[in-house]
Amino acid sequence: MDFDEARSVFCRPRTGPIADPSPEATPARRLRDAIEPLAMVTVWSDPAAEQSGAAGLDFLGGYVGGRASVLGDADGPVVAAAFAVFEPGLVGGLWDQARTACPVAELRGMRERAGTAALRTVLADVGEAEVDAVVETLRVALDPVDVVGRPLYAGMSALPWPPEAHGRLWHATTLLREHRGDSHVAACVAAGLDGIEANVLTELWVGFELLEYTATRGWSPEAMDTALARLRARGLLDGDTLSAECRRLRDRVEEATDLAQQPVVDALGADLDRLVDALGHWSQAVVARGWFPPDPYKRAAG
Repeated sequence: MDFDEARSVFCRPRTGPIADPSPEATPARRLRDAIEPLAMVTVWSDPAAEQSGAAGLDFLGGYVGGRASVLGDADGPVVAAAFAVFEPGLVGGLWDQARTACPVAELRGMRERAGTAALRTVLADVGEAEVDAVVETLRVALDPVDVVGRPLYAGMSALPWPPEAHGRLWHATTLLREHRGDSHVAACVAAGLDGIEANVLTELWVGFELLEYTATRGWSPEAMDTALARLRARGLLDGDTLSAECRRLRDRVEEATDLAQQPVVDALGADLDRLVDALGHWSQAVVARGWFPPDPYKRAAG
């Protein structure tokens, strides 16, 4: 899949009524939603397409190669385990393709260059001092965070901070995103959910139609049908919607994910509202540029 095709599919506004994508805007969730487009400019932006294209990678190869590069020269199953909600064979194959195309260090470099260039372009009217003030606040908030059980966050935290202010903003928001993502995977596993099941519960929880989001993760129709049968047998699906029991389970997964980010929220303290406002404004500029999907369900699902 090339970048133009991916963006034509995913970067279209949602039509029709839009429900609230999550039932409660907790402090941790507000922070997560505010940073999502900033961290993901390395997937959707023109600089990301340019960097991946120069390395001989398409949209998915650039995404998996760049994000997984923080794990080092790992085997495909290790990368698939960290990505969790994608079909393992798809992720492993894309990772092998990416590290064959260029060394792991270059995959890291192209991702940092894309993030830096994209945010420099989108936030051209924001001074470096203002950007660095936000970055420093995030950096201090990340100090108490533990790497245990968080492979993508641990790999990202081992990398040096970029030399440019907008690169540091991308780095900080990506650290936060990977920390929450790793924590969310752990919460799903603790709740007895596998990758497909976690996808299904999340898509229905945020407002997608059944399999609308899950089908974009590389799972076969047979694998998805089997997962739906398991969920119905457990009483977690009522037809094509979440059962009351399942909604409570999915809410507990979200609560556990938020709890894992509580040290960050506590460290931000009174700065949280100001920070979320600034990051949210900058993220909206990314969306307006066309470098992140405008669909609120896609943003909520991550």
